[in-house]
Amino acid sequence: MTSRISVENVKHVAHLARLAITEEEAKKFSVQLDAIITFAEQLNELDTTNVKPTSHVLEMKNVMREDIAKPGLPVEDVLKNAPDHKENQIRVPAILE
Repeated sequence: MTSRISVENVKHVAHLARLAITEEEAKKFSVQLDAIITFAEQLNELDTTNVKPTSHVLEMKNVMREDIAKPGLPVEDVLKNAPDHKENQIRVPAILE
């Protein structure tokens, strides 16, 4: 059986991704990628007529509290803990030149 992913395909993608791979690695990845495609094709054969689409295997729910806007701390209280401030704003060292 011929692999659907050729060694040349693997080398081309590796080159695009700036990855250095050996000839042996290219052959190995070609076989592995072909096996992955074969498995994915088997999944296409399953009858999923009555299966609801999901984004997760487990049921997910939000366990966070409701987001309610509340007044923040007074500016004076915040600035008294800041090591450096000017005109009601906290000053920090510049990180961009």
